[in-house]
Amino acid sequence: MSLLVVGLSHRSAPVSVLERASLSADAKTKLLHDTLAAEPATEATVLATCNRIELYADVDKFHAGVAELSTLLAQHSGVALEELTPYLYVHYEDRAVHHLFSVACGLDSMVVGEGQILGQIKDALALGQDLHSAGRLINDLFQQALRAGKRAHSETGIDRAGQSLVTFGLEQLAVGTPVAEWARGKRALVIGAGSMSSLAAATLARVGVAEIAVANRTAERAERLAEILVASGTGVTAVAIPMAEVADELTRVDMVVSCTGATGLVLTADDVLAAVSWGAAAGLAPAEREDRGAAPDPAPHAPAGLDSADADVLARLVAAAEAGGRIADAGAARTISAPADAEADGCPVGLDGRSALTGVDANSLELHGTWADQGEAAAQRQPRRSARTQAHASDVRLALLDLAMPRDIDAAVHRIPGVRLVDIESLAEASADAPMAADVDAVRGIVAQEVATFGAAQRAAHITPTVVALRAMAAEVVAMEVARLDGRLPDLDERQRAEVTQTVRRVVDKLLHAPTVRVKQLASEPGGAGYADALRELFDLDPQTVASVSRADAADPKNDDDPGRAS
Repeated sequence: MSLLVVGLSHRSAPVSVLERASLSADAKTKLLHDTLAAEPATEATVLATCNRIELYADVDKFHAGVAELSTLLAQHSGVALEELTPYLYVHYEDRAVHHLFSVACGLDSMVVGEGQILGQIKDALALGQDLHSAGRLINDLFQQALRAGKRAHSETGIDRAGQSLVTFGLEQLAVGTPVAEWARGKRALVIGAGSMSSLAAATLARVGVAEIAVANRTAERAERLAEILVASGTGVTAVAIPMAEVADELTRVDMVVSCTGATGLVLTADDVLAAVSWGAAAGLAPAEREDRGAAPDPAPHAPAGLDSADADVLARLVAAAEAGGRIADAGAARTISAPADAEADGCPVGLDGRSALTGVDANSLELHGTWADQGEAAAQRQPRRSARTQAHASDVRLALLDLAMPRDIDAAVHRIPGVRLVDIESLAEASADAPMAADVDAVRGIVAQEVATFGAAQRAAHITPTVVALRAMAAEVVAMEVARLDGRLPDLDERQRAEVTQTVRRVVDKLLHAPTVRVKQLASEPGGAGYADALRELFDLDPQTVASVSRADAADPKNDDDPGRAS
């Protein structure tokens, strides 16, 4: 076995790098094609999730394999190799197996114990099978990884240690309030209709959300998800809306969950600012707003909690956002409520938002946004989670959960008053403080057992072609000697000839039985790979014969546990 994995994850790289390195469906396909075309690799598949990008391959040479796989990851992710290299990790042979099994059991997840990774591993195996890039090693490896993950969830309480990212994200939005209590009666918008978005929608329905709107680029999938939610028996009202209506829908909902495959932002800070501004101006909770009606122009209204001068500033920013101008930076809106004793540090507008009322041009407002961002950066020298969690859930007018990688929602929205954003980055920070269940140790034990079992099976399988070739050579020797005997004793009848032949075969089988059984046992132990080489040398076996047996064995579908998709 020469299994090699090269990758990066939330443990080795910042979210910003993971976002840029994320792979589209086409990129994964091209990556696997190029990996097989590369000299060191004979089979491969890629595991790409929100939190990790890992390329698994069976390679002939370790150093050449590392160099080639790293280069291919850089090429297809669009991140330069010199920038990507510091965040890459490499695992080889048994350590690579241990890594994948730990991933499958949820030990390497952002939220320890979450079970969604099993579906993602199944998808990675299915991709390799569909593209015919997954051979015997990759198939065996990922099939056993799935079995290990299922064992972890069925034999231990690892589910109590972790949850899905959806559930964990909702807990972060609820800020200490029970999720069911926090979500009860709310309106939600789910953007996307893939597996993660569907799970989010089902979770929201289960915890008591009153209404869910589903938006997706493919309308049929959004409609199908809405139908499933209505038929779920939870009592939730669900409708599908066009993506073009997302901005209007923001004014009517309490929360948004987004997880799409888009390469750019789905919700900008301007979109969210405009929606929150109108909601505050209307003075209504989202559930009290008119159903499916167009939002009125927010400019003439004063948001709750702001005097008329501040409201005018906010109205100007919203108007600029609607016109597509850059001056509607969320940082500018944020400074309306800046502390009176803060230092302006050269801000052209000043700390008091009222000064924006007279004679400030667009360039100055843009500089003001830059200044606000600098102040925000200084404030965030403390851990980000403390900055994002200081508001109680009851103070949040619009809660946003971004589970996409790269992100769907502009990170700048967390500076907008009344908006709370939880994204992959903040989830990573929060999960660092999550308690570990005692069952984690039991799962580590399962991983160790499964790794040992897989290694023994692979090493035993490695020597099997040599043993088969040895027995084939012995059978050929028996046939030659029986033929020679026929020439010397032509008078033997059929019964006598059969008896002699059977006797010779029994002698050869008995002589070979003990050493072949023992060599299989030795080969299954760590460090036992050399016994196959020794056997070939001792009996002068033709390497081509052994190789042909290996190819025939690999091509025989009866030798596969599951020649089709993973289940």
